[in-house]
Amino acid sequence: MKILGRVLVVILFIFIAMVVFIFAAGDKTFDAPYPEIQANTDSAVIARGKYLAFGPAHCGTCHVPMDKIMAVEDGQQMPLSGGWELDIPPGVFRAPNLTPDAETGIGKFTDAEIARVLRYSVAPDGRFIAPFMPFQELSDEDLTAIISFLRSQEPVRHEVKKSEIKFLGRALMAFGALAPRGPQRTPPKSLKRDSTAAYGEYLAKNVGNCFGCHTELDMKTGKNIGPPFAGGSKFGPDHFSKGMVYVSPNLTPDKETGIMADWDEELFIDRFRGGRIYEGSPMPWGAFSRMEETDLKALFHYLKSLKPVPRRIAEIVYDPESK
Repeated sequence: MKILGRVLVVILFIFIAMVVFIFAAGDKTFDAPYPEIQANTDSAVIARGKYLAFGPAHCGTCHVPMDKIMAVEDGQQMPLSGGWELDIPPGVFRAPNLTPDAETGIGKFTDAEIARVLRYSVAPDGRFIAPFMPFQELSDEDLTAIISFLRSQEPVRHEVKKSEIKFLGRALMAFGALAPRGPQRTPPKSLKRDSTAAYGEYLAKNVGNCFGCHTELDMKTGKNIGPPFAGGSKFGPDHFSKGMVYVSPNLTPDKETGIMADWDEELFIDRFRGGRIYEGSPMPWGAFSRMEETDLKALFHYLKSLKPVPRRIAEIVYDPESK
């Protein structure tokens, strides 16, 4: 009995130590380089940043109050004062105020600090930023444009609570499964904007996040676990999905299972211009419907160039209550 008691004490000690370690990990800070990015007031640069923010990069889909998201999707442009909230197993994540308000927005941060958030997922105070944004390899030119646009907005005083990491998130951080995400390659200074597959790849992976949603996602770790662009990520049910579950379709040109395998360029563009079909779809159809035709052509050519992956998605949208 004494031996059993000692074993239980040791197990309890290990458990307590583990819990303390996990909670401490949730408060740790990170370091990352500061990109040499400096905003400017050139109207063409600001216009490019605004196009990215309300178009392919769809910043407006998240960085507005929850009750304004559909207004932005419908074409209304407003200051990106934050407020979107996502409650998932690792934590409650909130999109911050991106207007230049000094107290509640980005007014007190330097350009380099903001650039570090977007490129390395590290906040000005060193906190971990959940890498929902795929901007790690955004070109210096586009990163400058976005920050220049953010600086040009009207300051809006809107306090947004900081994201909260739950126990699971802290555990994942403690063991390195959840960490800031930086670029895997040196981001380009600039890119030629044309309708080629090469530029389409840049848009799909580094601007519009087609890769992030159309590659099966582990919602506990935030890591992509399926074949690239072959679909399978589940979204909902939640407030915006109207109680439905949405599953991202297979975008590879597999003849049997690829949703757009038989589409031509004209049909692809028409589909994007057509916007939302399902009211609760998580895809930012409104933002994407306003993309320039050259960008849409580039995306089309890139997706058509992918290796076909046979992966059938039985239902793109379904009622979980019926399962």
